[in-house]
Amino acid sequence: MATETGRTAGWRELLGAGNLSVVILVCLGPWLHAADALMITTMMPAIVDEIGGERLVAWNFALYEVGSIVAGAAGGLVALRAGLRGPMTASAVVFALGCAVAVVAPAMPVLLAGRVAQGAGGGGLIALSYVAVGRLFPGPLMPRAMAALSLTWGASAFIGPLAGGFFVTWADWRAGFAFFGMQAAALALWIWFGLRSVPEPERQRGARLPWRRLGLLAVAILAVAFAGIVTSAGWMAASLVLGVAALALFARMDGRAGADRLWPRGALDPRGGAGAAILMVLALNVATMGVATYGPILLERIHATPPLVSGYLVALVSIAWTVSAVVAAGAAERHDPKIIATGIVVVAASVALSIHAVPQGPLWLVGLAMLLEGAGYGMAWTFILRRGGRLVLAEDGERFAAALPTVGRLGYALGASFVGILANRAGFAEAAGPAEMQQVARVIFAGSLPVALIGCLAMARFVTARA
Repeated sequence: MATETGRTAGWRELLGAGNLSVVILVCLGPWLHAADALMITTMMPAIVDEIGGERLVAWNFALYEVGSIVAGAAGGLVALRAGLRGPMTASAVVFALGCAVAVVAPAMPVLLAGRVAQGAGGGGLIALSYVAVGRLFPGPLMPRAMAALSLTWGASAFIGPLAGGFFVTWADWRAGFAFFGMQAAALALWIWFGLRSVPEPERQRGARLPWRRLGLLAVAILAVAFAGIVTSAGWMAASLVLGVAALALFARMDGRAGADRLWPRGALDPRGGAGAAILMVLALNVATMGVATYGPILLERIHATPPLVSGYLVALVSIAWTVSAVVAAGAAERHDPKIIATGIVVVAASVALSIHAVPQGPLWLVGLAMLLEGAGYGMAWTFILRRGGRLVLAEDGERFAAALPTVGRLGYALGASFVGILANRAGFAEAAGPAEMQQVARVIFAGSLPVALIGCLAMARFVTARA
């Protein structure tokens, strides 16, 4: 019989007696985080009509990301110090309180305060959910549990916007926040009572939360967010440089820290396994933001694509990610390097294909690029956590698990600003017709391709690294 690390586990084993409730519990955190982030997109026009704040709309997303990334960065350390049950319960409570603030918000600044709390609670929940997968579903069960998380993300991509549209149409936007707030409150109770019997490893004492480094990370994210909001190319570039510099300083300080470090040692050093994995995820998320940020508007202005069709084309990324993750989940651990390498190369190929497909069409070719992006990432993501956990120091396993989703969201924030700079330099604001928009599309995706290639180089190091 194969060894415990070599065998594979089926869905029946994952969802068997004693596991099903824990699987659902772990997946509810990412559901709240992702669906809430997407729901507000469809509710924002109604929110502005009632409480105003047009100039602050972009900060609803920016501040949500700040709370999410900072809380997520601290997730691994918090789990080491306090276990899973208490921090996960607290994260759900903070999320619920943020929703309550949004429900009663009389003006946009108050709503923004609620969004920060929602981001912090959601970011904590998702980081701790990844830690929980590694801790509660070891060995052959981990890929199946990761695939279950991918299913949650895919469902959120559809249900989040639909939920926002439902509440705006049949109730009001405040009811939408109340709906998610009640779910978070119920989740807090479920975590507190449902995880009582789950054994936890010995907790590490003495390490304190490094508020200075967390503050530096917040500055980095705010600067990157500001770069994605301003219209001036000069201010955009300056803010992005400031954000990257603050992030680099954070990584340097954190790498020199002791027991209170937030990320695994060598987090941004591509010579090691952890650093290569984190750089790979960061680069690929930056490189694929062209579709999420500008895809629908480029398709509309170049190909006269209806908004519904554009939305479904972009949603193909989530669909393919989910299907690919579920299909690949049963692969044995010895295949991890090959599967990861194949998936990351497919993602890079989708960026290369978009250089032609988005400006020139036809739409089926655009859809193929979206499918490749989602399928490649879904295939690889399931096994990045498992392989990374084998490569890092034993004391850094949970830090690595918590860092992956945090770095992913950081990549999205950096990527949105990066493609914004590319679009502005290509004349996006002045583009008047399809021909000008075609040039904008070429610049965005051609400029993203070198970043994707950096991700491939980091992948090569990751799949060949040794513990």
